[in-house]
Amino acid sequence: MVRVASFFGMAFGAFIFWQTMDKVHVWIALHQDEKQERMAKEAEIKKMREELLRQNRERGDTLL
Repeated sequence: MVRVASFFGMAFGAFIFWQTMDKVHVWIALHQDEKQERMAKEAEIKKMREELLRQNRERGDTLL
């Protein structure tokens, strides 16, 4: 009886561990996606800012 209870206890523990690791994996993947999106937006903003600065220099404006 103790062996059967130990088996089911270990199986249940393994199931809980597996589910927890699955949720951790999903959480990490979502945060990596968010980081990549944020970096892409920052790169686009930097590119647009450089373009506007270049246009201002061409026109001779000194807004900054």
